[in-house]
Amino acid sequence: MKRNIYLDHNATTPLLDEVREAMAPFEKEHFGNPSSLHEAGVRVAREIRRARQEVASLLGARKDSEIVFTSGGTESNNTAFRSALFTQKERRRIVTSAVEHSSILKLARALKEEEIEVVLVPVDRHGHLEREKLTEALTPRTALVSLMAANNETGVIFPVEEMGDKVRSRGILFHVDAVQAAGKLPFNLKDSPFDFLSLSAHKFGGPKGAGALYVRDGAPFRPLIFGGAQEKGRRAGTGNVPGIIGLGAACRYLKTEMAEESNRVRTLRDTFEKEILQKIPHTHVNGDPVQRIPNTSNVTFEGVDAEALLILLDEEGIYASSGSACLSGSPEPSHVLQAMGLPRVRAKNSVRFSFGRGNAPDQIKETLKVLISRVARLREIELEKQHPHPVP
Repeated sequence: MKRNIYLDHNATTPLLDEVREAMAPFEKEHFGNPSSLHEAGVRVAREIRRARQEVASLLGARKDSEIVFTSGGTESNNTAFRSALFTQKERRRIVTSAVEHSSILKLARALKEEEIEVVLVPVDRHGHLEREKLTEALTPRTALVSLMAANNETGVIFPVEEMGDKVRSRGILFHVDAVQAAGKLPFNLKDSPFDFLSLSAHKFGGPKGAGALYVRDGAPFRPLIFGGAQEKGRRAGTGNVPGIIGLGAACRYLKTEMAEESNRVRTLRDTFEKEILQKIPHTHVNGDPVQRIPNTSNVTFEGVDAEALLILLDEEGIYASSGSACLSGSPEPSHVLQAMGLPRVRAKNSVRFSFGRGNAPDQIKETLKVLISRVARLREIELEKQHPHPVP
């Protein structure tokens, strides 16, 4: 019987049972438009308000009105950038890091075509932000600084509170991409220097197609999507009601379960890494060994093509990835690992394992057993390519 071991939770997560149950009535019975004034619509609008309160509560926001529902992290990121630039037309400079998600880096590339100056702050070999370089990049022309709270490929945590204080002290807006951190790290936005923060429900047990943008009360804002008056005029279009309800339910669940689950998953990850380093020679864990979100492990298997290894794992019913799902199919090795100084060949030898609910110690043992044999086989094949036996 084929295994079913899912180790790609940074790409997406299975829907929590609590979330599915919360969403079900709004997919069939309570289908009213929340903008309608009749009881069918008012009932739905009431539940959307509750979901907004749940998101605000998880994030420690001062007001639930600071939460704007979106389709996910990409839309939230784009909205924050466009808001900062449109409301500060005299400021034509964006600062972000070299290891951001593609929804930030590709947006930054597009902004260059609009004559916006973009500065990419480097990271060191452990994936840590070079803080002095970021400070040097802050000028009066800077409209926005955007940093991820945790990297999606290595899990490395950025010092967003510290950097946010420096940024805000210069009168510059600050955005945090918390898509990989929300549900894994605690936030207390009412005491934070953040003007904007993005999250996506499907990264922590919620549904795909639902997310939120935190907008600090008083922060300059401009809608990305125009039309109706939904979201108090901040995001037009009839909302994804089941998705919003599911996002709220996931936040409600995480508020009580996050700490315990984080500790459980961290133990699985640390055991996994310890065994790999002991039993598979010429392997390395990429990123800071401590300052990481608890579920993420990025491992280089020297001399092993990551894509080939992933295919063999997939055949065994073990699912991992070589990096961000949004860049799947790209011939280029990870930009994150290359920014950390890994040569291209080492970056192409690296696999990301990201753990979550449903993973258990026996799955870790099974995965290790398969990895040991498959890595050894791929290395044998590579050796045979380099040193073919002469034909008699």
